[in-house]
Amino acid sequence: MPRQKKNGNYRWEDPESLLVYVGTYAPAHRNSIFLYRLNQQTGQLTRIKGFKGGEKPSYMVFDAQHRYMYAVNEQENYRGKSSGAVCAFAVNRETGNLTFLNRTPSLGSLPVYITLSRTGKSALVANYKSGTISVLPVQENGKLAKASEQIRHHGAGPDPNRQESAHVHCITCSPDGRFVFVVDLGNDSIMQYKLHADEQHLLPGKLVATFKTEPGSGPRQLRFHPGGRFAYLIHELSSVISALTYNPEAGTFTEIQTIATITAEYHQENKCGGIRITSDGRFLYGSNRGHNSLAVFAIDETSGKLTHLENTPSGGAWPREFTIAGNGNFLLAANQHSGTIVSFRIDRHTGKLTHSGYQAELEKPVFIGTIEYMN
Repeated sequence: MPRQKKNGNYRWEDPESLLVYVGTYAPAHRNSIFLYRLNQQTGQLTRIKGFKGGEKPSYMVFDAQHRYMYAVNEQENYRGKSSGAVCAFAVNRETGNLTFLNRTPSLGSLPVYITLSRTGKSALVANYKSGTISVLPVQENGKLAKASEQIRHHGAGPDPNRQESAHVHCITCSPDGRFVFVVDLGNDSIMQYKLHADEQHLLPGKLVATFKTEPGSGPRQLRFHPGGRFAYLIHELSSVISALTYNPEAGTFTEIQTIATITAEYHQENKCGGIRITSDGRFLYGSNRGHNSLAVFAIDETSGKLTHLENTPSGGAWPREFTIAGNGNFLLAANQHSGTIVSFRIDRHTGKLTHSGYQAELEKPVFIGTIEYMN
């Protein structure tokens, strides 16, 4: 258990503890980022405190040293303009406390995803509603500078309700940091760009290639396999995952498999959410919103293809996001509509999930990030 210090901060006595940060859909005037302690032996979550993280901090990323955290504020208007925002925090790894550093416009409405370049010199942001991506330089003190670049996507898909225009939902870098991949739910594609050596601009000519997905599939998030030879794309609208081989020289993908995240017997509404891969590269998980489950797959180490193992109930409604925590023994699922964060134990041999018996109650949790505490 933690002990409370005189200044009101916490330090952990238990070396098995993990710091867990949960983003929510709370408004700006309320605490919107919450700190929990995860016991990595039992899976128990203990709520510590909340922080003012701005409106709807729906996606977050830490720098490599876990000194800073960056969160998007998923809003349509910021300071009277059609834009969301991105905020920077300093992280105290002894206590878990966040210290607000600054906030800057995302140069696009409804930012939903953020990642850092390979050396952390810039934050790359996906703005869903406006269909734009932005590059925000990171200063030496951890603060964010104004955007150095913005690119707008175009195009549409066959779904008139969700694909009337471009809707960027994910932005990530290649394992070597040379390429930037942008997943566009609105035009069914992964757009491939090359990053300048300064990591604060995309190279002239910008677009390197485009990987087109099945029309109407609505790709949502892309994850690279730890080995770097494969990548996996989860599709929100069609409830499938595409297994891809990756060419690191050209920065291009080839699809080798498409596999469903839900059973053929299920015919009600479902929208896929997050996707994660275990650090050893053996298992992959995807969340189903509507079916309210976590789809579990084994990854063939030679071919990269997936084998479906099971669908485990998420323990709540609308699991928007989840994370594989710390030592890889637990998966934490954020059930947005039921207001629950559910802890699952991962069988390291089979990849299958078992409810740990612990969960936490929190209004509209939509993102979970974890770091180890520092003695």
